[in-house]
Amino acid sequence: MALRLIGLALQKQMPKTARLGSVAAMHSLEKIGNREVVGHGWNGQASYQDRVDYPMPGVRFRENTPEIKALREKEKGDWKKLSVEEKKALYRASFCQTFSEMKAGSGEWKKHLGFTFIIISLAIWASALMNLFVYEEMPVTFDEEHQKAQLKRMLDLEINPVTGLASKWDYENKKWKN
Repeated sequence: MALRLIGLALQKQMPKTARLGSVAAMHSLEKIGNREVVGHGWNGQASYQDRVDYPMPGVRFRENTPEIKALREKEKGDWKKLSVEEKKALYRASFCQTFSEMKAGSGEWKKHLGFTFIIISLAIWASALMNLFVYEEMPVTFDEEHQKAQLKRMLDLEINPVTGLASKWDYENKKWKN
C-alpha cells in the first residue's frame, strides 16, 4: 500500500511523456514477478543479488508459492515448532546462497591459468617455427673465434681508454686488470 502511494505521488510529479503508467513499471516490479519486496535493496533497486558486503537484498529469492506462504504463516508463531527442514526451506525461499557458499571459490582461476599456459605454449611454438623456417642463420661474426678477434682488434686500437674496455686491459703484462 505504501509503495502504491509513493508511486502515485511520483507519477504526479513526472511529466505525462515520462509516466510509465503503473507503479510496477516504475519500480521494475514486472521483472521480479511474484516475489516479495522486503526492503530498500542495494542502490534502492528492487532486485536480488547475493553479496557479502550487502547481505539483505530488496527482494526474496523465490516467488511465493502456496507451500512458502504456509511456511511464512507458520514462521510467525513459535520457531521451536518449526523443523530443521522447514527452517532451511524458509531460508532458501529468501536467499539463494549461504555466506559460506558466497565466499567459496569458483575455480575460475584454473580456466584463466589454463588459457595463459595455452597462449605461452603457442608463443613458444611460433618462436621455434620462426627460427626454423623464417630467420636466416646467425652471421659468422657471432662465432667465438670472430668475437675474440674483434676484442683483440679493439684492444690493439685502444678504443675508449679512459672508462671503456681498454681501461681494463694491462698493456704491459698483456692481461686483464684486477
